[in-house]
Amino acid sequence: MHISVLLEETIQGLNLKEDGIYVDCTLGYAGHSSEILKRVRRGCLFAFDQDSDAIKYSQEKLSKIGKNFTIIYSNFVNIKEELARRQITKVDGILFDLGVSSVQLDEASRGFSYHQDAPLDMRMDRNNPLSAYEVVNNYEESKLSDIFWRYGEEKYSRSIAKAIVNYRKSKKIETTLELVDIIKSAMPMKAMRDKHPARRVFQAIRIEVNHELDVLEQAINEAIDLLDVGGRVVVITFHSLEDRIVKNIFKEKTTIDKMVKGLPNIPSQYLSNYRLVNNKAITPTEDEIENNNRARSAKLRIIERIK
Repeated sequence: MHISVLLEETIQGLNLKEDGIYVDCTLGYAGHSSEILKRVRRGCLFAFDQDSDAIKYSQEKLSKIGKNFTIIYSNFVNIKEELARRQITKVDGILFDLGVSSVQLDEASRGFSYHQDAPLDMRMDRNNPLSAYEVVNNYEESKLSDIFWRYGEEKYSRSIAKAIVNYRKSKKIETTLELVDIIKSAMPMKAMRDKHPARRVFQAIRIEVNHELDVLEQAINEAIDLLDVGGRVVVITFHSLEDRIVKNIFKEKTTIDKMVKGLPNIPSQYLSNYRLVNNKAITPTEDEIENNNRARSAKLRIIERIK
C-alpha cells in the first residue's frame, strides 16, 4: 500500500483555491492528487505519470472524486509542452513528489527493491529501452564507478564497479539479489552495519535508468515559469542530490541582485518575482516516520510567485 509522504504539509503548502488550476507532476497512486481534487471543485487538476499501472489505478480512484482532471502519460520534463497543448499557460500550483512509490518498491517484478529477488529492471516507464540490466551488464567499469559515486554518493564505488565487471566476465548479472551479493562482496564489514549495503548503488542505477536528475532541473525551472501570481511550486525530495538541485534553483530565483542588496529603497525591477515560503526544508514528524519509515529522508520546499 502506498502512503503519501507529508500529505497535510503538501496540501497546506499548495494554498489551494477552489477554482484554481493545479498540476501533480508525479501522480503515482493518486495520494496527493486525490486530496487536491477534493478541494478543487470548480478548477482542474492535470497529473503526469509514465507508469501505466499507476495511471490505470489512479484514473479509477480520481473518477470517484470528480471529473475535472486530466492524466497525461508523459515524463514531467514535458510539462510546458503538454500543458500548452491543452491551452494551459499559467497555473496556480505544481507538486513534485520525487520518491519512488511504495507500490513500485513492493512489486518485486519492477526490480527497484534490494530486499526481493527480481529481474534487474528499475524502469518507471516500461517503454524505456534502458533498464538496470543494460547498465549493470554493459557499462564500462569507469562509467559504473562514476554513476555510483555521482548519483549514490557511494564511497566504495570503485571496488563495487570492479567486482561487477569481474563477475560478468563469467556470466550476465540477471537479478537484484545477485547484484546485492556482488555489492556486499566488494565492501568491508563495517560498511554493512547501519544501512543496507546496496541502498546507494540501487539509487544510483535507478537515477541513471530514469534520467532523474537530468530532467529534474529543467522541469523545476519550467514549473516555476508556469506559475501565476500567488501560485506555488511544492517539491518533496528524498535524497541530498535532489534536494540540492531544488534548493539551489529556489535560491537563485529568490535572490536579489548583489548590486542593489542593502539599499534602503530597491527599485521594483530589481526585486525577485518569487519568495521562499519556508526558509528551511519541512521534514516529517516523528509520528509520520513511525507510521511510514519511507518518509524518514523526505524534505519539502515551497516557492511562490509574488509578482
